[in-house]
Amino acid sequence: MRERLAAKLTAAFEPSRLVVEDESHRHAGHAGARPGGETHFNVQMVSAAFAGKSRVERHRMVHAVLDEELRDSVHALALKLEAPAGPDRVS
Repeated sequence: MRERLAAKLTAAFEPSRLVVEDESHRHAGHAGARPGGETHFNVQMVSAAFAGKSRVERHRMVHAVLDEELRDSVHALALKLEAPAGPDRVS
């Protein structure tokens, strides 16, 4: 699943930095956790596609790309999404 998420995000946003970390082991026994893991992810991404976008807009963009995974497999997705440093950067 980690590779699938990374591939979809790379294709959609052409990030200059992308880290997709499976944090499922930290949520064992919690809601949405499965024995095999791959349910809780942390994504850190820098992409020019986020320039001029608010945090909410960036999150919506990622959720739209990963809609199928969020409906079927992924229980939790923590996001840190940034535009490259520059005049259009919105935190």
